[in-house]
Amino acid sequence: MRVPKNRNTFSSLTAWRRRVLARAVHRGWRWVQEAGSVTAEHPGRLRFRRLGHGTRLAFPQGTVFGEGWIELGDHCIIAEQVTLTAGMMPDLDLGPDPVLTLGDGVVLGRGSHVIADTRVTIGSDTYCGPYVYITSTNHSYDDPGQPVGKQWPRTEPVEIGRGCWLGTGAVILPGARLGRNVVVAAGAVVRGEVPDHAVVAGAPARVVRRWDPVDGWQPPLRTPAPVPIPEGVTPEQLLALAELEEG
Repeated sequence: MRVPKNRNTFSSLTAWRRRVLARAVHRGWRWVQEAGSVTAEHPGRLRFRRLGHGTRLAFPQGTVFGEGWIELGDHCIIAEQVTLTAGMMPDLDLGPDPVLTLGDGVVLGRGSHVIADTRVTIGSDTYCGPYVYITSTNHSYDDPGQPVGKQWPRTEPVEIGRGCWLGTGAVILPGARLGRNVVVAAGAVVRGEVPDHAVVAGAPARVVRRWDPVDGWQPPLRTPAPVPIPEGVTPEQLLALAELEEG
C-alpha cells in the first residue's frame, strides 16, 4: 500500500531549509562586506594619498584608480559601488599635488561617481545622495565631422563648499563652484557658480531659494523647522520612546 504524502510536511521542510539557507547567505554576505571594506587600518590593494581616520569605503567598491592623487578626510562614508578616479586613466603621473580631495565627514551615496581629471574639491560635511555624478571633464563637439567620443574633452576644476547637500541623481559639471551649505535638488544639473546658502533645482539648475541675513529664507520655507533632540538624551532613551509609540 502506498502511503499518501503530506504536502504540508514537505512544504514546511522546504520553507525551513530556505530560511536556514537565507540566514547563512546573509551572515556570509555581512562577513564579506566587513572583510572587503577599505579603511586606514585595512586599505587592501588601494594606496590613497591620504585615507583619514574613521573613513570607510563600503564593499563592493566601484572603479577606483589614481588613488595616489586622492585624499580622503577623516570620518568619511563612501557607500557601495562608488567610483573615485584621478586622471583620465590608470597609471598616469599627475604631478606632486592632489587631484581629488574630500574634506572630513563627507558622505557619498551608493553608486555615486567623482571623476577628477583635473582638480575636484569637496568640502567637509557635504552629503551626497545615491547616484550623484561629479565630474571635471566633459565631451567636446567642436568638430562636426568627428564623433563626439573621439574629440579631446574639456576639463575645468570643480569646487563644492562645506556643508552642502546633493540630492539623488544630481550632476555637477566641470567648472561648477558651489558655495557653503548649498542644497542641490534631486536630478539637478549644475554648472557655473552657486552662492552660499542657496537652493538650486532643474536642468540646467537655477536658484530657487536663498537665505538672507535680514529676511531669512526667500521665498519662505513652507515646512516647520525640525524639533532638535534635547541635550542629554541617550540612544537607549530614544529607542525606548520609539517602542512606546509603536505600542
